[in-house]
Amino acid sequence: MKTLLPVLASMLVVCLAPMPYWYYELVRFAAMVAFGVMAYRYNKAENGNLMITFSALALLFQPFFKIALGRAIWNTVDIALAILLIMIWMKERKKA
Repeated sequence: MKTLLPVLASMLVVCLAPMPYWYYELVRFAAMVAFGVMAYRYNKAENGNLMITFSALALLFQPFFKIALGRAIWNTVDIALAILLIMIWMKERKKA
């Protein structure tokens, strides 16, 4: 988790730039896996709210059945999640 959160946050921020389509697919797959791992870890830590949040995000970002939200909404989601991930990363760094 030490590097997972800032790397995923930076990948989401890069999505704001015009990138090739394969990059967005890579981000969707990486986000699905990362959010799934985070949901599992928060389930083990018995933090139900974050477990449900990250499970829902894993479903939102899954690349198999795409959810078309439009570029503006996806950009807003990407920025909001990047901020959330950095906040969680900073909070977990303080605990360690």
